[in-house]
Amino acid sequence: MIVKKNFNPLKILVYIWQAILFSGLLSTLVFATYEVFLFKSIALPFAIVGVLGTALAIFLGFRNSSSYGRWWEARQVWGKIVNSSRIFSRLVFTFTDSHQHQENYQKERSENFKRSLIYKQIAWVHALRLHLRQQSNWEILLPFLSDQEFAELKDRQNKPNYLQKMMGQQIYQAMGNGTLGGFDSFQMEGQLAALANYQGACERIKNTPMPRQYHFFTRVFLYVFMLFFPFGLVATLAKMGIAWVVIPITMIVAFVFAAIERTGAVNEDPFENRIQDVPLTALCNTIERDLKETLDESGLPQKLVPENGYLF
Repeated sequence: MIVKKNFNPLKILVYIWQAILFSGLLSTLVFATYEVFLFKSIALPFAIVGVLGTALAIFLGFRNSSSYGRWWEARQVWGKIVNSSRIFSRLVFTFTDSHQHQENYQKERSENFKRSLIYKQIAWVHALRLHLRQQSNWEILLPFLSDQEFAELKDRQNKPNYLQKMMGQQIYQAMGNGTLGGFDSFQMEGQLAALANYQGACERIKNTPMPRQYHFFTRVFLYVFMLFFPFGLVATLAKMGIAWVVIPITMIVAFVFAAIERTGAVNEDPFENRIQDVPLTALCNTIERDLKETLDESGLPQKLVPENGYLF
């Protein structure tokens, strides 16, 4: 996620240099044809450019609004994951400790249960991050699982989903041995169900792209607009005696429209581990710190902060 207010122009040009180069070469050719070779008939009415610009603006507006909606929904879902993780860890902690007065209460067993289940929740958020980003460094889950649990998990296709199965089984085992009791499991299962829904929402955003026709036609309209723009502008500037200005003006207009188009394109997919995406690593770090603090652990992982204006 980009948190700084200013951008390096060179980083922006990486995304749009092709459009600027196209418009620069084309406008130079139009200027030379009109002014040097005196082929005046290439000039077009500017109304044509206006109609094309209007169509392009409509597509850009819809596409950028929809892309930002996808990005913001992804950020909202992960905000809910943060909250539900905190609630789940609190329920595990308080429900387990609430049975200290019972005869079959075993402190060591209860402490191990709390730590194991809360650690599985930490593993779940990290697994979901890797799952969405299609990364494979699953070894980062080792500190949160036993060797047997990790061996059971590593070959599963949907690891976050399987971790939830393991958590559900552990809750009902705790019900059976007296670590939990009453209706404890119902509230814990409610939070697990909420987390499962949030995972489904993330997978929907990840696996359902924006309608491809908007992506395709926006690019087509952008280049059609850049193609006709210098032809519609050169005659007007020539009457003012500054026909050469068609070159920088065309490149500036191309920069503006191409930057808007690219902004929408990169926001479509918020889980790709790019600088503009939802900062899943930082959110997982926040959850891990908070849940370990629930267990009264010291030596929490260092809080992630933006690097050079970017938070991952």
